[in-house]
Amino acid sequence: MGQQQIRDALEGRQIAVYFCAVASAAAVALLVPGTATLERAVNPALALMLYVTFLQVPVAELRRAFGRFRFLAALLVANFVVIPLLVAVLVQLLPADPMIRLGVLLVLLAPCIDYVVTFSHLGRADARLLLAATPVLLIVQMALLPGYLAVFLGEDAARLVHMGPFVHAFTWLILVPLLLAALTQVWAARSRAGRRVATLLGVLPVPATALVLFVVIAAVVPQLGPAIGPALRVVPVYLAFAIAAPLLGWLVARRFGLEAAAGRSVAFSAGTRNSLVVLPLALAVPGAIPVLPAVIVTQTLVELLGELVYVRVIARWGRDAPAPVASG
Repeated sequence: MGQQQIRDALEGRQIAVYFCAVASAAAVALLVPGTATLERAVNPALALMLYVTFLQVPVAELRRAFGRFRFLAALLVANFVVIPLLVAVLVQLLPADPMIRLGVLLVLLAPCIDYVVTFSHLGRADARLLLAATPVLLIVQMALLPGYLAVFLGEDAARLVHMGPFVHAFTWLILVPLLLAALTQVWAARSRAGRRVATLLGVLPVPATALVLFVVIAAVVPQLGPAIGPALRVVPVYLAFAIAAPLLGWLVARRFGLEAAAGRSVAFSAGTRNSLVVLPLALAVPGAIPVLPAVIVTQTLVELLGELVYVRVIARWGRDAPAPVASG
């Protein structure tokens, strides 16, 4: 089996792979003492995952993303205007505990840049268009996230999100992997050896994500006692978000006059969040473990179940509607 076939097989079965990683990590944590020490492996695993994930993001195609102005405008409005308004409503359903609210805000305010592309393809969306826009999504969310947290959390934001650890986590776990991925793409464009390395690394996003889930779950489960309550309390909010967000994304896309496939891409983007990418930012918060990772990983599990519904339901949206003016 060739590398592309392996990659396609992994991407097609990634939900099963992720749930197997979570289940096996929970079993290991319950049966093997001392897995809490895996906490030290979380950041290296995240760095690897983000590097191979960013390697799939076409930094060189930023020009193409800006060339589809109407799609990009709909994508940005949906993710950074409409979704924050939805989150502002949903956060009122949460306990007043600022740590719980911080975890929910971190994950729900950050649109996904990785496996959303695969799921959108399965859901008959314009996955290539969404892929080209992922660098824009990453840059905008990282620029706006501190401001959103300040608005939603007020004084608690300054107390919980210390800029030193936050900047350190952003630099070493997001910016450095992104730059390394861009350099690897340049190398691959100029060298046969670079292309071989990039092709080999292209197989790793799903296994690397599974590794992160395994390490995080195995490290957190032994400390989960205080986090079980918060994790259960956020489930209704995540379910409400999973239902409302893609619908709002679709309505924004139709308002911008996008064709059906592009509109489905906006719906997928609105409903799919960047949970594992923001995890290093959450772990930079003093006293984050176990509540913050538990709250964030809970959203991942709810979302993966939601994606099973999305790829069937969203694929039907706009199927029988006349095509509006093409985006561009």
